Amino acid sequence: MNKNKILSLVLAAFLLTALFVGCRKEDEATTGTTKEGETVQEREEGPKTTEKHVLKGEITYIHNRTDIDDNLMQDYIAQFNEKYPEIKVSTETASDYEGMIRVRLNSDDYGDALILPDELNLTDYPDFFTVLGKASEMEKKYNWIRTKKCIGEDVFGIAAFGNANGIIYNKRVFKEAGIDELPSSPEEFIGTLKKIRDNTKVIPLYTNYFADWPLAGQWEGHRTSVAGDTGYVISMPHIDDPFSPGRPHYIVYKVMYDAVANGLVEEDPMTSDWESSKVRLGNGEIAAMVLGSWAIQQCKDLSDTPEDVGYMPFPYTNEDGKIYANSGGDKALGINKNSKNKEAARAWIDWFLDESTFARDSGAIPTLKGAAFPDTLKAFQDLGVILITDDPAPQGEEGLVDELDKLSEVGLWESNFKKDIIEAALGNKDLTYDEIMDELNEKWAGARKEKGLK
Repeated sequence: MNKNKILSLVLAAFLLTALFVGCRKEDEATTGTTKEGETVQEREEGPKTTEKHVLKGEITYIHNRTDIDDNLMQDYIAQFNEKYPEIKVSTETASDYEGMIRVRLNSDDYGDALILPDELNLTDYPDFFTVLGKASEMEKKYNWIRTKKCIGEDVFGIAAFGNANGIIYNKRVFKEAGIDELPSSPEEFIGTLKKIRDNTKVIPLYTNYFADWPLAGQWEGHRTSVAGDTGYVISMPHIDDPFSPGRPHYIVYKVMYDAVANGLVEEDPMTSDWESSKVRLGNGEIAAMVLGSWAIQQCKDLSDTPEDVGYMPFPYTNEDGKIYANSGGDKALGINKNSKNKEAARAWIDWFLDESTFARDSGAIPTLKGAAFPDTLKAFQDLGVILITDDPAPQGEEGLVDELDKLSEVGLWESNFKKDIIEAALGNKDLTYDEIMDELNEKWAGARKEKGLK
């Protein structure tokens, strides 16, 4: 072979090597740091491993399920390690999860994978969390992508599973009280609770006041159920008085007020106990609690008679004669922007959503599209309830409802005004229900004015 031909081959090999390196660098640039924060390359079919690249590392998963951390969660980790034996997963949890995470966010130490906080403004997410992918791609595989932790096309969190909003109740107690049909209006519901009070020794409705979070988040979702309109929530920035009579919020929280004012709740809400309430409902000491469908399986698991645990929609029939129930993604999984093991954390999230039995074990609607509907909600469907989901905000208004909520200090997803309602109904505060609602309207309208909204 002559020297010229050898030189040509060497040059060709050099050019191919340079081209390959250039492609590698371009590839890395598309999955590296963006102005929104660091991203992790999407792996729609799970992390790809080869002999040359086996996923390794130690990650901490911080979550809110204190009830399964020592048992079921450890089973999930063992199953995960069958696929990823060189990723060590540790867990942390807390009963006051939001409070704990709020403190941890002041440092870089908030785990690797975690349940994203609801009380943090969505617009602040790029400062703390990793972009998991683009919504237009991820919504092909998962439910509730655009309605959870998403800003434009950037997805920061994926719902662990989905819930329908409703009321968990004990079917045997209802039957013993002489209740043959489920209530379909607020008036019928209060009448049902009175019947339970008068005919049994059971607590008709348990508020879980002391736990705080049941008031903060378990009633608010019913605004959409009562509205019967998937666009209601995103219309709120353009309404001055969302707490006025006839509006969804007024109707929902009037049920809370009336139940307390009529002595249809626990004797002393200030000493209520969340963990024992699940046992007491399942065993017939409590008739009903306003909780998402995620609570069904928990109550069943703690009951000697799980067949007694039922689920009904919020008691409101829309003008079209139909009953609606808001549904949507529950707590969202995400990745700490400061994690040193993002790839391992993403492998955990992908496996947890795609392969674990967490949604089924929770009696919840799976996030993965096409997965089976849970048995716990089949009776809910039999009642003809129509499940609806809030529309995503229009472009340019992402996070606006949350922003107004914070600016106004209303606290849609906090317990403050809900506790005011309960304490006013108990007579501990010299306020009427309408006065509480009027004050919320003033705050909301003031925030809208400050933002210059029309």
